[in-house]
Amino acid sequence: MSGLSWSERLLGGLKRTSERLGENLSGLTGKSRLDDDDLDRIEDALITADLGPNMAARIRDRLSERRDVAANGTEELRKVVAEEIAAVLRPVAEPLDIDAFPRPQVILVIGVNGSGKTTTIAKLAHLFQEQDYGVMLVAGDTFRAAAIGQLKVWAERLGIPIMAGPEGGDAAGIVFDAVKQATATGIDVLIVDTAGRLQNKRELMDELAKIKRVLGRLNPAAPHDVVLVLDATTGQNALSQIEIFKEVAGVTGLVMTKLDGTARGGVLVAAAEKFGLPIHAVGVGETIEDLRPFDAKDMARIIAGVAA
Repeated sequence: MSGLSWSERLLGGLKRTSERLGENLSGLTGKSRLDDDDLDRIEDALITADLGPNMAARIRDRLSERRDVAANGTEELRKVVAEEIAAVLRPVAEPLDIDAFPRPQVILVIGVNGSGKTTTIAKLAHLFQEQDYGVMLVAGDTFRAAAIGQLKVWAERLGIPIMAGPEGGDAAGIVFDAVKQATATGIDVLIVDTAGRLQNKRELMDELAKIKRVLGRLNPAAPHDVVLVLDATTGQNALSQIEIFKEVAGVTGLVMTKLDGTARGGVLVAAAEKFGLPIHAVGVGETIEDLRPFDAKDMARIIAGVAA
């Protein structure tokens, strides 16, 4: 896999999604018009590909207005699907811009354990470094010693400062100290790892509220971003995570990871359609370069299986 380009890995990861869709579309080509049974079949295929019932219904409606499209072959059908997907994804494709003044811009990163949260923080830091921003990390997930250790390793590898406390320490206190240090040393971006425990929503909500209160004392605009990291392989479960974290943490944007190993990449479309939250970036692997800003047109084309 390592010899493949980023686009090829994304294409490979979403291949099963587009193939599943293609199987259902290929039997329809050559027909002069799509009938209602054909439209039902396409709608079911879209739902199976995790695009969600609303998105599937939207594409079905579009195809019902263009029932003669199948006569021009599978590629034309796929293009109509890609256009509708792109129309939903385009408004949410927003890079994570560093525009806070005064600095630093504080980005809280949240997500369940196992979502790739800590690795995503390192990849975001690398993206910002490439744009010549000064970056600092904060190990605010004090409930897991492994998370603190992992973040320290990444900080060392990237050559950037990190603020960490002991396991079980006060996350809000660590964040407070980090903002003061970042301000004093001219840091542009402060990325804060947070606990990903959904077992006790109230506890998590209280902790995040405390972090936000502490940040507000230093800068009323902080945190500037609350980014939720989602694992694409969880499919529809990702939608319920967005629902919960929106309530618990006031999520402002999303990053979708592990798109290289899933047939369920369509959930990204379902999330865009249902919540309309900005999608900042998507990830396709474990290395530091594997996170890229989200491109709506590319993603729509790959999911629909449209030739490049």
